[in-house]
Amino acid sequence: MSKPEIIVYSSTGCPYCEKVKSALKDWGFEYEERNASIHKEYFDQLKERKIFGTPATLINGKLVLGFQEKKFRKLLDITDETASVAVDTSKGDTPKENTDTIFQSINERVLDEVYDFVTIGGGPAGASAALYAARGKLKTLVIDKAPKAGTLAITHKIANYPGVREELTGLELLERMQAQAKDFGAEFVRSTVLSVDFSDEIKKIEVAEGIIKAKSVFIAVGAKAPSSKIKGEEEFTGRGVSYCSTCDAAFYQDQVVTVVGDNEEAIHEAETLAKYCKTVRLLIPTEKLKGDVVFTQLENQPNVEIYRRHRLREITGTDSVEKIIILNDKKEEQTWESDGVFLYLGGMKPGTDFLNDSVKRDEEGYVVVDDHLRTSAEGVFAGGDARRTPIKQAVISAADGAIAALSAEQHVNKRTKLRPQYS
Repeated sequence: MSKPEIIVYSSTGCPYCEKVKSALKDWGFEYEERNASIHKEYFDQLKERKIFGTPATLINGKLVLGFQEKKFRKLLDITDETASVAVDTSKGDTPKENTDTIFQSINERVLDEVYDFVTIGGGPAGASAALYAARGKLKTLVIDKAPKAGTLAITHKIANYPGVREELTGLELLERMQAQAKDFGAEFVRSTVLSVDFSDEIKKIEVAEGIIKAKSVFIAVGAKAPSSKIKGEEEFTGRGVSYCSTCDAAFYQDQVVTVVGDNEEAIHEAETLAKYCKTVRLLIPTEKLKGDVVFTQLENQPNVEIYRRHRLREITGTDSVEKIIILNDKKEEQTWESDGVFLYLGGMKPGTDFLNDSVKRDEEGYVVVDDHLRTSAEGVFAGGDARRTPIKQAVISAADGAIAALSAEQHVNKRTKLRPQYS
């Protein structure tokens, strides 16, 4: 089979562009990158095709918008057997240890074992907990269903993590944490947790492959975005619908865009877009924004219009977004012209539904914990985005992981108090 011609149109700072490029490299495919935020000719090429977002990938002339792994695999004829990391042995390279090599499948040995500590979730909280637990001589297992899909993993740039002076992607930082935990003996497996039973001294975690047993458990599943989509959203993604102003704001220079959201992220994105666009309309579905959000600066922008209690019903157009249908504060349906729509709806919800009534949760699904991150079930802890924190940051989740692991070590070894790790 001849090599496919692959062209990746990207933007500086675009997290989904990094995912596309990383996948192509892992699968061993060469590609030509055309950065539309650096070279105007590439920017113009996208606009001529009525493409208003990155990444946009051409595989033998066939277009893939965003990061659609199934579509990539189909066009590149990739199977699970062929999707391995390519290594140029002539240059003496060795495969980089990443999520694909750290996370393994569950086998009978894992199901036969009784682990001292199991963390459900391999993000910054789970990876940090695994590091502390494994270093504290606890037999440790990390379960994650999608290691590259978490909030940190898709963050395009980290520049403020303590002790890491260079800029790196969220996935790079996360892989460093996971590799460090593995160095101390932690195991990582890829699977979906279906249910849990915390009623006995030995906790039971049901996965598709069987039952995993543990003396202590850390719930570090993080948060997820709502799955429901607006009518027209999927159809026009990359053709007027976007989720990242860093990636796509330049495509809307001197145009009219609509930002829809009820959280801090929507405010920051609207501020960025106001630097490029003729008009930015901010639609807030409720009267108040979620969290402690101040947007005095945004209100003072002459090209920003703010509409409270306005809901987006539908996105319409021909080849690209042209109009939106909204429900205004009087519950009247209106049609507005809009060149683009940036969506930040619903915020993030903790992915804790699988817990049911095994531990106490609040009305939004956050696990209720004490200062030691202990839940209502003995020997079970929770942290990171699974609990209610003052603000969501990777360093806070990592700190939660350390506290949870030390608390678990106290529980497993029946100590009267926490024992810190100094050396």
